[in-house]
Amino acid sequence: MEHFHQTREMVRWAANYHAHLKDLYLEKASAVKPGERLSMCLDYVAKHEQHLQSELEQYLAEDSSHRGVLDTWFEEAVEVPSAPLLAENHKTLDVDSPQEVLDIALASNRTLQELYDQRAQHAVSSAERELFESLSGQNEAEIRRLVRNIQRLEDY
Repeated sequence: MEHFHQTREMVRWAANYHAHLKDLYLEKASAVKPGERLSMCLDYVAKHEQHLQSELEQYLAEDSSHRGVLDTWFEEAVEVPSAPLLAENHKTLDVDSPQEVLDIALASNRTLQELYDQRAQHAVSSAERELFESLSGQNEAEIRRLVRNIQRLEDY
């Protein structure tokens, strides 16, 4: 079982998770007829994941103002969560509707939300707590935006 020992490891894992999801959505989108709602939905969610990945990578940049908190070590190792679609057997998506895409995206984001909230509660410093509260708040806002926009697509 893998564990995080440092804030930086956890943020890097989350960025990589978003990159993996983006690749899965793009791969599935390329297998669907262009112009279909499912294709548009997959493209949108892939862009959404790319945006989230980019935001996390800004935290990890060498010149980031978060460098100090990213170097924080956890008092106890934190278990890497069991994340939807991260296992080896999930190299492709089996979705047939925008609702199924939304369900997968929500499950994936819930995994991260729980991780951020748990770390905010167990933070060893106020800077670490503020970082994870910020990530949690951003994640919640992104989930609301994602749901709203996919519902608009389905209504289209």
